[in-house]
Amino acid sequence: MTAQDLKNAILQLAVQGKLVPQNPNDEPASELLKRIKAEKEQFTKEGKIKKEKPLSPITDDEIPFDIPESWEWVRVADISSITAGGTPSRTNSLFWNGSIPWVKISDISSKYVTETEERITEAGLNSSSAKIFPKGTLLYTIFATIGTVGILSIDAATNQAIAGITFLGEYNLDYLYYILIGLKDIFVAKGKGMAQMNINQTILKNTPIPLPPLAEQKRIVARIEELMPLVEEYGEAEERLTELNATFPDKLRKSILQQAIQGKLTERDPADEPASELLKRIRTEKERLIKEGKIRKEKALPPITEDETSFEIPDNWSWVRLSEICNISDGTHQTPHYVDHGVPFISAQNIKPYRFIPEIHRDVSEKDYLEYNKVVAPEMGDILMTRVGAGIGEAAIIDQDFKFSIYVSLTLIKRYGNELNMEYLLHVLNSPQGRKLAEKKTLGKGASQGNLNLVFIREFVLPVPPLAEQKRIVDRVNELLAVCDELK
Repeated sequence: MTAQDLKNAILQLAVQGKLVPQNPNDEPASELLKRIKAEKEQFTKEGKIKKEKPLSPITDDEIPFDIPESWEWVRVADISSITAGGTPSRTNSLFWNGSIPWVKISDISSKYVTETEERITEAGLNSSSAKIFPKGTLLYTIFATIGTVGILSIDAATNQAIAGITFLGEYNLDYLYYILIGLKDIFVAKGKGMAQMNINQTILKNTPIPLPPLAEQKRIVARIEELMPLVEEYGEAEERLTELNATFPDKLRKSILQQAIQGKLTERDPADEPASELLKRIRTEKERLIKEGKIRKEKALPPITEDETSFEIPDNWSWVRLSEICNISDGTHQTPHYVDHGVPFISAQNIKPYRFIPEIHRDVSEKDYLEYNKVVAPEMGDILMTRVGAGIGEAAIIDQDFKFSIYVSLTLIKRYGNELNMEYLLHVLNSPQGRKLAEKKTLGKGASQGNLNLVFIREFVLPVPPLAEQKRIVDRVNELLAVCDELK
């Protein structure tokens, strides 16, 4: 049950006389109603309120639920005087920015209306159907938004979407405030039959409401106001839980990835060959490719400093720069010439964390495709990482086998030989540590203008475990991320 459901349930019990016990010593509401009617007749005679057509008796069909014997069903207008406000002409500056508070629906944001966004002048008041309602008038919205209720704590005028209800005789204003909120669904149902979602004054005046003895009105209010702070506490807890449920899976994913690349998700196996031996073979393969002219020789990389290793790793792991273990390149810098039917052309919009989504793309000609890919071509199993735009550093594995070319907005990451688990590398790049590296090295101001230079990507410092442990980490991370997906 939500906090709003709980509040509605409390008010529903209140309007049905089930929230507090009845006291047989209470004067019945019928006696209270007699005095209210007498006062209304007197006010009408004195011209304080307008004389209206007699209201019809309440029929059984109009009564939505049973009430205690000491209560009475009354039409709203049986115990009140109701009028709506008005809006002075917006085109006449003499009518606005005066000293008279002027209430709109948006001003009724809590139980008491203490201030208004706009004010009108005496000229504006006299020019329209607006009128000043005294402090203590109950406000009820009847146009566009039905059933918003507030109590004026200042003298103020209102617009025509708000009815001012002045109750007569003896009454508890707080009870009438809560009762109208509790009966909101009844008023809304009447509004559904209108051309727009509105009710007019006639509907408001003629809708039956339950009237308890005055003493019980006070007991009901006391009980409601005792319970509502508890409902508010429940609501705050509900909001915190909702926020936790919304953010927990993502926070858990980040925690899993960070723990994984620090070697805290898996146990060491003393039989594993240390990562240093793996790196020797990768360097050998890289040197062979350079000698054969298949990749370019790069500038020597700077030594890794302590400042670049932000956490401890197991003894048989190694810190490396990304270009020590992978060939790093980007897509074409040329402005592509698109064709209706050709070879897919992929950009940063096709990459999200862990998701290669090439379905929506433009095409380039076969000739341009060969030109763009003459040095290196993306292949299934490679990693693509965004280097410009709003999602810089987001990485995904190419998991579909087809030919395509890429734009400069993407980085292509290829391993040297088979001595690296690319799924492990993907987890590193998408981990908080990987994203932090990308964000730290991004040039430019504003997410849409950022640029992650290839030089910086090549210098990324990453932890590399033994190959066998890379596989264990991937299996464990994939298992846990699947659980995170189920939590969403």
